[in-house]
Amino acid sequence: MAINKIYPNATAALAGLLRDNMTIMAGGFGLCGIPDSLIQAVLQSGVKGLTIISNNCGIDNVGLGVLLHTKQIKKMISSYVGENATFAKQLLAGELEIEFNPQGTLAERIRAGGAGIPAFYTATGYGTQVAEGKETREFNGRHYVMERGLTADLALVHAWKADPEGNLIYRMTARNFNPMMASAAKVTVAEVEEMVEQGAFNPDHIHTPGIFVQRIVKLDKIIKHIEQRTTRKRAAAE
Repeated sequence: MAINKIYPNATAALAGLLRDNMTIMAGGFGLCGIPDSLIQAVLQSGVKGLTIISNNCGIDNVGLGVLLHTKQIKKMISSYVGENATFAKQLLAGELEIEFNPQGTLAERIRAGGAGIPAFYTATGYGTQVAEGKETREFNGRHYVMERGLTADLALVHAWKADPEGNLIYRMTARNFNPMMASAAKVTVAEVEEMVEQGAFNPDHIHTPGIFVQRIVKLDKIIKHIEQRTTRKRAAAE
């Protein structure tokens, strides 16, 4: 019997999955490819004590930033947080824990977790604060730091297109961390911009196979925020 993975809205898609003190992976880079509607559903649920694994924490009042304002996040595992004043304020006040990672290391930790690899060695960060308290080894005359793979209770991802089986295709740079996170959690929920019929995808074009996706919500409205708007004055007409 076919399993129905499609849910009517983000709240329904997360029903029964959220609890206090859980670990959630959230896709996106800046505000590109973020699972915004699912984040809003987490906000409305009121769960707290969350550990969030994400490249960054959005900006004030957008993306994961909304969960900072309600202090639902206990710890961030990230590579960059420079665009969020609330994050800096809570961190300096001791209200928020942070585990910083070099960006490539964060990506590989998530990929490793999804592949069932408990740990790996990387030269990135050796001899810096990143390596403090971690095992180091020398291979072929070069020093490496051991990093552990990352997994989560729940992954929230944003995709461009999906079919009913949960096969996903991401659009350009909005792919970012989404595919690796989809494979590294016990349950993955995907919000998607478009639904297509079963069999519409060329198998070679699928980025995330449906085996990794348990629930899907089709977005009725898509809001794509601009993180930094840069403009220049028009040249004066001669």
